[in-house]
Amino acid sequence: MKKITARHRLIAGLGTTAAAAMLLAACGSSSSSTSSSSTTKVSGGTAYFAEAAGANPNYIFPLTGGPYFSVDNLAQFQILMYRPLYFFGVGSTPEINYQLSIGNAPVYSNNDTTVTITLKHYMWSDGEPVTSRDVIFWMNLLKANKANWAAYVPGAFPDNVASYSAPNASTVVFHLTGKVNPTWFTYNELSQITPLPIAWDRTSLSQPAPSPSAANLPDTTTSGAKAVYTFLNSQATNANAWASSPIWSVVDGPWKLKSSSTTGRMVFVPNPSYTGPVKPSLSEFVELPFTSDTAEFNTLRAGNGAITYGYVPTVDLSQVPYLKSIGYRIEPWIDFGFNYFVENFNNPTYGPLFKQTYFRQAFQHLVDQPQWISTFLKGYGVPSYSPVPLAPANPFADATSKTNPFPYSISAAKSLLTSHGWKMVNGVMTCESPGTAATDCGAGIAKGFTLTLNLQYASGTTFITQEMDALQSAAASAGIKINLSQAPFNTVIHNATQCSGSSCTWQMENWGGGWEYSPDNYPTGGEIFGTGAGSNFGNWNDPTTNSLIAETHTSSNAQAALDAYQDYMAKVLPVVYQPAADYAISAISNKLQGVTQNPYLNLTPETWYFVK
Repeated sequence: MKKITARHRLIAGLGTTAAAAMLLAACGSSSSSTSSSSTTKVSGGTAYFAEAAGANPNYIFPLTGGPYFSVDNLAQFQILMYRPLYFFGVGSTPEINYQLSIGNAPVYSNNDTTVTITLKHYMWSDGEPVTSRDVIFWMNLLKANKANWAAYVPGAFPDNVASYSAPNASTVVFHLTGKVNPTWFTYNELSQITPLPIAWDRTSLSQPAPSPSAANLPDTTTSGAKAVYTFLNSQATNANAWASSPIWSVVDGPWKLKSSSTTGRMVFVPNPSYTGPVKPSLSEFVELPFTSDTAEFNTLRAGNGAITYGYVPTVDLSQVPYLKSIGYRIEPWIDFGFNYFVENFNNPTYGPLFKQTYFRQAFQHLVDQPQWISTFLKGYGVPSYSPVPLAPANPFADATSKTNPFPYSISAAKSLLTSHGWKMVNGVMTCESPGTAATDCGAGIAKGFTLTLNLQYASGTTFITQEMDALQSAAASAGIKINLSQAPFNTVIHNATQCSGSSCTWQMENWGGGWEYSPDNYPTGGEIFGTGAGSNFGNWNDPTTNSLIAETHTSSNAQAALDAYQDYMAKVLPVVYQPAADYAISAISNKLQGVTQNPYLNLTPETWYFVK
């Protein structure tokens, strides 16, 4: 699932319930901006977009690993330059968008074991066409380096592809290892593909860019594909050099970098070679970095045009009338995702505790989702009770995902602990009954072990701090001492990494935004909960989970399989569920029109334009 993507950073929250509707009514806006007192379209101009606090782009290569697998890198940076095979989001609806896709609708045959894709006419900025060979290049790199791809799930893509070929320049054929659910395979597997230019098929900058027709290119062998990946990965984090790089300057998207910086300021200009359906009207698009949401809002409120498209932190909602008076409209941005934070099941000391279902249930009882939504999100948020999102409106969430099986209750949390061998000693629960019997603490937990835990969370966003402070207080009442610490978003997601052994010491990490379903756009859990999956950050390892996920991939009754999966995950708690706020309360200049807030959080500034 997003692959990291999914793990997106959450900005400030307005939710999707009646309260959001109230705000929309008050502001007279919608998810697609078309209204303005001025209606004459103006060509050119520069739009300034506020990045989330501490979450500036820091990785440019689309074959992205877990530590960099964020919305900020994928949906709001890479996709501007490198178009995926399939684009998702039609307006505010979470579905595939064939109009904006490089590939035509896939054709399934041979009892859903063969997939044939034809490509539209797209061009690379170096003058070469986007062809089936560019898809094969991606597949070759992915197959040889799958462990480095954050979306990888053992047994799934590309393992479930027996062979692939390019019979001509505009056709790709995949022969699969077995029958699949076509919706799942299109939304979650083919969605992973980003055609790559053959100009990248080299192992050093000193080598000339190869011709697409050249034979025996490095990617055609496993060792060569590994060497190409190693080279591209080594170039992918040097933000100061991205704009001038002979690698990253070859693009097929509507934008290319004019300048870039490790500070996070990214300046884009239109790609004159872009052949997609919507050409940019703006002359420049700039992404601006901020260290905190306070810094962003101060710049926004100054009203000098420094931010064209920003966001309003929840603590500053009272300032909405003022923002409207200086020329902004307010539009909640609702993403298709759910919110959670992770426990490290492989921590050599605390992993045995996190593996106890009763402990995870007790801990979940301490998350007061309704109160957090009411108090910290100002009523604008929806709860997360399973991995299947409640918003935007979708056909996937069942009744179980809409009901809280572990409502807030300190007494229930304490009861679960004391009934499993724990006793309050000096205000902290202590294991008094080690062992594996039903009333014992559980395997690997020694007598005298105390519930003193470390939890790191993303800094810079007020409501996340408020939520973690509330959790710390509730946990203390139940005998669990939580030591809180803060770090920038990019640091938190880098720390929440898969690991094992004595060095696997992180305990709990909360980047604040959970998971946004992209490029895994169908809400099954392979990439975040499958054993060994690239975005399974907490190292969850459960055969039943694996079996239920696998069933969603192949079942002829797709919704029944999805229901069984989400109902189980709501009960076993592979993560700590927490409220999902809207991705952002966007503040958009009335002079900027054509804005659509994509449910998968993809930025499309090529549709934006200024009016006078």
